[in-house]
Amino acid sequence: MTDNTSLMVGRTVLITGGTGGIGRATAEGLARLGARVAITGRDLKRAKAAAAEIGTATGNPAIDAYAADLSSQAEVRRLAGALLAAYPRLDVLVNNVGGYWAHRHVTADGLERTFALNCLAPFLLTNLLLDRLLASTPARIVTVSSGAQAMGRIDFDDLQGERGYSGQRAYNQSKLANVMFTYELARRLAGTGVTATVLHPGVVRTAFGAEDQPAFFAVMSKVVRPFMKTPAQGAETPIHLASSPEVEGLTGRYFANRKPRSSNKASYDRTATARLWQVSADLTGLAHDMSTSSKHHQPS
Repeated sequence: MTDNTSLMVGRTVLITGGTGGIGRATAEGLARLGARVAITGRDLKRAKAAAAEIGTATGNPAIDAYAADLSSQAEVRRLAGALLAAYPRLDVLVNNVGGYWAHRHVTADGLERTFALNCLAPFLLTNLLLDRLLASTPARIVTVSSGAQAMGRIDFDDLQGERGYSGQRAYNQSKLANVMFTYELARRLAGTGVTATVLHPGVVRTAFGAEDQPAFFAVMSKVVRPFMKTPAQGAETPIHLASSPEVEGLTGRYFANRKPRSSNKASYDRTATARLWQVSADLTGLAHDMSTSSKHHQPS
């Protein structure tokens, strides 16, 4: 990370899930670099409190709070509308929000929650904000995945875990989907000045998965907790990808510890990434304004 405290002055950054954990640490890091930072959380009171605390801690008062349950597509669309109304430019989008559930839950849209929140929410939000990002070039889209992507497999015949649900399998699949989304997005945005990267933040001490976790997970967490990264350490790679001149123009890559790494072999299957994109577009009801016949985005 650079020590240049004016690196992000004049730039606007959106971080989903910015009220705690890696998202909040990322917000703090980018605020220290001078960015105007918008964070989202499910509860407006908590989001506003986090924004105020980030402002105080960093000496940067330009921290805005938005509330949205991103597992709901209506909420994603409402959030996007509010952001487009508030910000004439958007330089960086950090898709950080994610979750893990040991048991199968269904969202307001009738979708399995892990897939809805971890895969479809960033897909839909990114696409809804894409024209603003394109108008703000050079711009960056940074998506937080996980090392779990290495164990992931996309089951196109049972994406929603209806036949047999495993929390870990659903999570692994969703994190692989984040990588595939990023690679497909990078291809579609080639030459536009908007880059897309994806990362593994490391195993971080957060309240992740606390809503519905298997009992062994709680026990194991206590054992390995001292060896986990702090949220600030976990935020180093997303901050780097959001701000560093070193990665300017770099797109379609997976990072860990601020270095490019290889991802799951399946993520390089262009037929599968294009198929996942189409399935995501169908499940979100997204107007097909990104031509599947062209790698370039055609702004509407």
